[in-house]
Amino acid sequence: MKPGDVLTVEERELLLQRSDVQAWIHVLGAWTLIFGILMLVGYFPSVFTLLLAWIVLPGRQLSLAVLMHEAGHGSLFKTKSLNAWVGQWLCALPTLGDLESYARGHASHHRFAGTREDPDLPNYGAYPINKRSLYRKWRRDLTGQTGLKLLITLASGAGSQMSKETVGTKNLLAKQLFVHFVFASILLALGVGWTWFVWMGVFLTSYMWVVRLRQVGEHAVVPDSLDPDVRMNTRTVEAPLWQRFLVAPNNVNFHLEHHFMAGVPCYNLPKLRALLRSKGCLDGLTNVTGYGQVLKLAVAE
Repeated sequence: MKPGDVLTVEERELLLQRSDVQAWIHVLGAWTLIFGILMLVGYFPSVFTLLLAWIVLPGRQLSLAVLMHEAGHGSLFKTKSLNAWVGQWLCALPTLGDLESYARGHASHHRFAGTREDPDLPNYGAYPINKRSLYRKWRRDLTGQTGLKLLITLASGAGSQMSKETVGTKNLLAKQLFVHFVFASILLALGVGWTWFVWMGVFLTSYMWVVRLRQVGEHAVVPDSLDPDVRMNTRTVEAPLWQRFLVAPNNVNFHLEHHFMAGVPCYNLPKLRALLRSKGCLDGLTNVTGYGQVLKLAVAE
């Protein structure tokens, strides 16, 4: 199933339209919630507010990662320069990512999805797994082991012997440190500087769990992960609003549609799904209506 076989030229052009206003609403909306949550914790520290941050903040961190992903596709803003600058400095670096390297690797994922050459296949290819294995992964995520492994990988890459690639890694690490210094300074100016540690604590624990859930929801236990038809190797989760707020922001749950037509901005993906449904392209597919159902699919009987 290809876009040209299903959609008219006019439909494709409409779906591919990018809006700087919509993009800024998504980016600034994410940061407004981030500062709002951290200020709530900072001004009213308690077990309740810390728990609230641990539950709600991962979705905001994922929101930045999703917007980095959109910028990597060049589909967030109208211009290449805005996609590059906002995608890197306001989305990628705060979550210890890098727009250029992510976009390069992610392009391979789109090119080889549905084949054994998909570089992301190790993230979901083993599912379904038994409950013991799943709980072991969750325990590593929620106790910070997965996050610390990520930090060690970043640090070891920057500390290895000098090479062109290592110089790039050191420059990236310097940018990440600079962005986090600015972030922490703003929090300090707001009187809640210590909440930067809340941000990092969440990033190293519950955020890692949310990222794993997203990966499982997108490509694990699909009809056929080695079938090039996007309807077979990718899933959309039509989750309720509260689940999308917590674990699938910026319409990232519409993943089948994203793989079908990767240039469509995230804010147009629901329109694309409605079009595909109206044309009968989704007939016969299992309707997954929440991430609880995703987890049930991920566990072997």
